[in-house]
Amino acid sequence: MDIVSQLQQGIAEGLKSLYDHEVSASDLGLQPTRKEFEGTYTFVTFPYGKISKKNPMETGEDLGTYLKENCAVVDGYNVVKGFLNIELSKAIWTNLFNDIASQSNFGAHERKGETVMVEYSSPNTNKPLHLGHLRNIFLGYSVSKIYDAFGYDVVKVQIINDRGIHICKSMLAWQRFGNGETPESSGLKGDKLVGKYYVEFDKAYKAEIAQLVDSGKSKEEAEKEAPILLEAQDLLRKWEAKEPETYALWEKMNGWVYEGFDATYAQMGVDFDKLYYESNTYLLGKEQVAEGLKAGHFFSKDDGSVWVDLTDEGLDQKIVQRSDGTAVYMTQDIGTAIQRFKEYPGLIKQVYTVGNEQDYHFKVLFLILKKLGYQWAEECYHLSYGMVDLPSGKMKSREGTVVDADDLMNEMISTAEHHTKELGKINGFTEGQANELYDTIGLGALKYFLLKVDPKKRMLFDPQESIEFHGNTGPFIQYTHARISAILRRADELGIETKKLKIATDVQLSQTECDLVYLISELPNKIKLAAEDYLPSVIAQYVYDLAKEYNKFYAEMAIFGEQDETVTASRVALSAQVAKNIKFGMSLLGIHVPDRM
Repeated sequence: MDIVSQLQQGIAEGLKSLYDHEVSASDLGLQPTRKEFEGTYTFVTFPYGKISKKNPMETGEDLGTYLKENCAVVDGYNVVKGFLNIELSKAIWTNLFNDIASQSNFGAHERKGETVMVEYSSPNTNKPLHLGHLRNIFLGYSVSKIYDAFGYDVVKVQIINDRGIHICKSMLAWQRFGNGETPESSGLKGDKLVGKYYVEFDKAYKAEIAQLVDSGKSKEEAEKEAPILLEAQDLLRKWEAKEPETYALWEKMNGWVYEGFDATYAQMGVDFDKLYYESNTYLLGKEQVAEGLKAGHFFSKDDGSVWVDLTDEGLDQKIVQRSDGTAVYMTQDIGTAIQRFKEYPGLIKQVYTVGNEQDYHFKVLFLILKKLGYQWAEECYHLSYGMVDLPSGKMKSREGTVVDADDLMNEMISTAEHHTKELGKINGFTEGQANELYDTIGLGALKYFLLKVDPKKRMLFDPQESIEFHGNTGPFIQYTHARISAILRRADELGIETKKLKIATDVQLSQTECDLVYLISELPNKIKLAAEDYLPSVIAQYVYDLAKEYNKFYAEMAIFGEQDETVTASRVALSAQVAKNIKFGMSLLGIHVPDRM
């Protein structure tokens, strides 16, 4: 039984003994004691006044006295208003630490034998990945790592948006303006080359709108009647009919994009277990639309378009197939969801990592799936996240001013090189080792900054702030790990065993050391919370708090200056476990930590 469970059991027994009140121990809430008060855990007594017939202070005194006399892990207590702050025996921390240190994979939960699917990235094949994709990808990848640590079997997937009018726009622009240009002839990554023609289409489209407006058309009419748009729509119809020339061009340009995406993913350090393509899943979606129409779940309008009526659910009517028979995003998302649950019959949850501008879309999708009779729709979750801004403001992809993911990553690595050289942290490094360190710091700074914020919040990404070696940043945590690694190397040189260290039972721990053990012990709880609430920010805050607490310990406690070898060994043991927790925690964010820095 862990410390929290022992305290909960002790409080439950106290309520029964003192006030003859039965309560389930697991229902009793404990929270970390605030820094300004003595204690480790706090129990709020306000809700129990009706039971004790006393005020919260008196109730706290009663329970505190009972725990001190009857609960072996409690050494003392103090009551502040209605808050019972529980002080634990220092010996408890030694035993707790030694138990943690004996575990080879501390923090990871037992395997549950259940499968969770996490979707992220889901790019369009008409442009390269950008800053918004970075938040999406790092968030989804981190959630998948956290779910794995929480004991689930995780399937990491992406749905590639490889069909639709936006793809046809790039194809048409390349036909008109490309003159046979290829990634090889242009020197551009394939995704960037295709993105270039998406921008070219938009320029030509705007020019045609202006001409039509000048000729007397309204802006709305011009936007619908521009010849280049009508030609793109015709190209989409040809693609759906698999007209050979159109289909071959689509395959060629998508192939360019996939090669570009693969290079970007490799630099990001992320991967996928399975890829889904909308060019396949939209067909299953269209089959479901036809079946839903027959069953009365959908209805047709006079123009032949197919809709679903969700007014009874407090929403509105939503189109699921256009009048010309072509699919919309909803059509293909219906097909994709159904296909996934067929392929993975043991799937208990599907997580979609998609920006909050699609909140309504997913609400509708889940309702449609439920209407179609798929009960697993209840287990679909939209991991919604806010927009990322830069100090220079919001970026727009159609205008070609999007913040390119490759460019931003390279800029972060370059900035990391500048800062690292400036601080003199590469003495003794070979060129290869130095370049690897710049990558580790630059990408770590980027990932950490994007993940430390609650996903639901819109955020401002400041590249300069993210790369600092102090404060709540990735490089600060990475530097702490490197510092501990240097300590462990020194311990090895002194003949101190660093692999299976424990704290000697006769060593008296300081309060700082007890606080450090407490933080070390919290890793499994933080993983549980992060998984249940889809919050990598919980892990980011945890590793930052742990690194900060360790640096306090490092400043206050001599490690190698002690004459008592058991004290030195115990402090090395503490250091080694902190390094393990930091490395594991950062890995859940997809971040590497260096051993030298």
